[in-house]
Amino acid sequence: MKRIKSLWVGALPVAVFAAGLAGAEAFAASPSTAHEEGAVVAADGTGQYKTIQEAINAAPQTSTAELPWTITIRAGTYHELVYIQREKHFVTLRGEDPARTTVTFGLFASMPAPDGKPLGTFHTPTVWIDADNFSVENLTIANSAGPVGQALALRVDGDRVTFRNCRFLGWQDTILVNRGRHYFSGCTISGAVDFIFGGATSFFDHCQIRCLGNGYITAASTPSGQAFGLVFADCTIGSEGAGTRTYLGRPWRPFAHVAFLNTEMSLVVSPAGWHNWNKPESEKTAYFAEFGSSGQGGDAAQRVPWAHRLSRAEAERITAARVLGGSDGWNPSTLRDQAAPQGSPDR
Repeated sequence: MKRIKSLWVGALPVAVFAAGLAGAEAFAASPSTAHEEGAVVAADGTGQYKTIQEAINAAPQTSTAELPWTITIRAGTYHELVYIQREKHFVTLRGEDPARTTVTFGLFASMPAPDGKPLGTFHTPTVWIDADNFSVENLTIANSAGPVGQALALRVDGDRVTFRNCRFLGWQDTILVNRGRHYFSGCTISGAVDFIFGGATSFFDHCQIRCLGNGYITAASTPSGQAFGLVFADCTIGSEGAGTRTYLGRPWRPFAHVAFLNTEMSLVVSPAGWHNWNKPESEKTAYFAEFGSSGQGGDAAQRVPWAHRLSRAEAERITAARVLGGSDGWNPSTLRDQAAPQGSPDR
């Protein structure tokens, strides 16, 4: 109960979250509850649930790789906050189509919490995933606050979390990959300032990065000694308007680790590529790297001298299997579901 009560969301009553958790606990405790394949959410009442959070609360806490649980979300716009408790593992949220299936809200960091103090960046996500072994597909997750400061669409604290064919829409701090390992495949991510940030290990595979205004794509806070941070492979970087300029990244923390591999970059990318956030000392500790950048913004010859130009051999070793493998050999690039991985990563 304490975990949910800590999630204050502006003027929304904390009791909403407490009631949701109580419902989930009652569901899990019921001895007569059978493990079903999944549930359907439809805003028009044609499914078992009208809100995504109701379906999450009712999902069993006994799901496994062999007996996963799928929540199908029918087309529509869902104006709600969604928190996925850590017990909701081996669950998939599957929208009908990201162009027609959206969950959105508009919290932002400077708005007042119930105690009158600013809400703060970390408590603004529209969707907050605290569970391991969780999947999201065919869904748009948005924060509608606009250019008012930090406002998260997504926060991820779980490990082995995958996103396929999703859209993430925001302005500043669109996605916080806070901890764990994450795989994004075929996704679109929009924002202007630090809109992909955090200390997790996250692999972005064939994703579209859309820059809405001048700023920075990444702000990594990779812990010292962590092998990888944010890796982008075979992606595209574009803008929504002429004249927009962005940097590939700046170091939120000294050991920020970001790599772009075989990425097509439009003129939106600044020739310098990377920014030290006015901390010259971070030039010695941060690891910002590129290989195979193409397009008008991909000229490596104009990059800051302290960035790394990878050799082909170095770049070929940075695979999803190696970046995300860890001690359990997780390789979501070859797995459709969250089944337990087999074998060891490709090293």
